[in-house]
Amino acid sequence: MADVKDILVPDIGDFEGVEVIEIMVSPGDTISVEDPLVSLESDKAAMEIPSPDAGTVKEIKVSIGDKVSQGDLLVTLEVSVTEAAPVAEATADEPAQPAPAPAAAPEKPAAPAPAPAPVSSHRPPPVAPTPIDEVGFRKAYASPSVRKFARELGADLGQITGSGNKGRILKEDIKTFVKKALTSGHVGGLGVAPMPEIDFSQFGDIETQPLTKINKLTGQFLHRNWVTVPHVTQFDEADITELEKFRKQLNAEHKNEGIRVTVLAFLMKALVSALKEYPRFNSSLDATGENLVLKKYIHIGVAVDTPDGLVVPVIRDCDRKSLIELASELIEASIKARDKKLSPADMSGGCISISSLGGIGGTAFTPIVNAPEVAILGVSRAQMKPVYIDGEFVPRLILPLSLSYDHRVIDGADGARFTSFLNKVLSDTRRLLL
Repeated sequence: MADVKDILVPDIGDFEGVEVIEIMVSPGDTISVEDPLVSLESDKAAMEIPSPDAGTVKEIKVSIGDKVSQGDLLVTLEVSVTEAAPVAEATADEPAQPAPAPAAAPEKPAAPAPAPAPVSSHRPPPVAPTPIDEVGFRKAYASPSVRKFARELGADLGQITGSGNKGRILKEDIKTFVKKALTSGHVGGLGVAPMPEIDFSQFGDIETQPLTKINKLTGQFLHRNWVTVPHVTQFDEADITELEKFRKQLNAEHKNEGIRVTVLAFLMKALVSALKEYPRFNSSLDATGENLVLKKYIHIGVAVDTPDGLVVPVIRDCDRKSLIELASELIEASIKARDKKLSPADMSGGCISISSLGGIGGTAFTPIVNAPEVAILGVSRAQMKPVYIDGEFVPRLILPLSLSYDHRVIDGADGARFTSFLNKVLSDTRRLLL
């Protein structure tokens, strides 16, 4: 006798409305426990949903592109009494032959289990001794999350033998491939050794605090961006004396409406003008790195510091919104970020980002480009400084700017022109109307 069981989306953390990007089974397929059913992906995470039971797939209840959350129905599964009991260590290729399974398992004894500590804690540098064969990479049997992992490390899937079900490539296969490349000396990228494991308690009392989910994901993306994007940072200063007077006037006028206009809103308007003047800053390299995708829309990401870590909500169509509308949306996005209510869609599609430390301090810093964007604007605290004008020193409010950009797309001259244009617009708010 067979029972029909509903397989639901399990607990996937704080994510809601996550897109189904791959369906890995079909009606009639016989699957085992932990076999992947579907692959889900947001802008910050890629995950596969495994089957909690063995059986036969009866019906697929989702389609590619659907948005799902915890508790949504994925598939229905016919589970029999005999099939429901999982067979420990059985190979995926021979589920009906439990006796020979121990003999089949050592087919690849040459691949030792990778040392997990240095690999899982610190990803090794890219190891592509030769350019990735895109044809072989596309044909390789691997999930989107594994493909993404391979891209981050520069590993060619076409050269990797999978140890998973039906030869499917797993993350452990990629780690093993990377370790072999490191030990053989065929190392591209930085070519540095992993960080050593140290018992810090030998030096004194310690306390270990786990990283938040946001810390982990942000760290992975920033590490990838730092080692794969050739960064250059252009420093400059903008005179915002008149802008600040106008900002205070606007806040007084809209006090009763609960709207507070910050310098960030002016920066967004200035970036709109600058991106129109220099469209190369509003672009991205495609996956091959050989073509530039120029964007006709202007969505700006704004980094928000939350108790759990940094998130970057994206304000859309900034070129179509007034200063007051941008100020209002900035307030809403900040509240959603701190209340953990941002969806993956709220943090995707940015053209350029702003990272502001003006409320904290500092004079300059080097923000990391939020790839696939090609530039990010860092802003530090404005200070009153003496500026020599018409034969005398006068006090002016000066805003430090730090523009980091991808040197594959933008050269130094354009970087300097971009910040000079921003200075011109910020020093005379009338230019925001042009």
